[in-house]
Amino acid sequence: MEFNEKLQELRKQKGLTQEQLASILYVSRTAISKWESGRGYPSIDSLKDIARYFNISIDDLLSGEELIVIAEVDHKQKQKNLCDYIFGVVDCSIILFFFLPLFGQTEEEVIKEVSLLLLNGISLYLKVLYFVITILIIIIGVLRFVFLKFDFKFWNLSKNILSLGLNILGLLLFIFSRQIYAAFFLLVFLLMKGVLLFKLK
Repeated sequence: MEFNEKLQELRKQKGLTQEQLASILYVSRTAISKWESGRGYPSIDSLKDIARYFNISIDDLLSGEELIVIAEVDHKQKQKNLCDYIFGVVDCSIILFFFLPLFGQTEEEVIKEVSLLLLNGISLYLKVLYFVITILIIIIGVLRFVFLKFDFKFWNLSKNILSLGLNILGLLLFIFSRQIYAAFFLLVFLLMKGVLLFKLK
């Protein structure tokens, strides 16, 4: 008997609905439905909760082959979560641009370093671009944490592209407008992201 059939049988023996079992295991009803229809497997932690609740061993729930599949899926999920955490922290740290003196400002023929909030003496459209690109990068970083436990296909496909794309746009903007310190920080962040993606490939 496959895992999905065993889970369905155990649930029915207890007289539980999918909604009730989901509540007991602290997962969504959709997750239970997915597991019972054979369209996916629970994480290792959820498996332990299932085995504990039904008072059986994990070996009784799964075949050796299924256990290997779950271990591989769980490992990939942990790598994905690690990537999201690091990308999120890096993107959110761009908020420091508003407070650290990373932007050059000419005052009486002397270049003074100021934060983005205190930056003056440049065209309004350029300052707006600085703010927009910085805020967008921060938003992507925040969304990394917000959607960490959700499985949105569009977000999963686009989050790295958005993060890297905005990082590159910001880097080019600061280079061409000669904001060297800000450009250096974005270059470092971009390299960090590239190395992380390469290692997790």
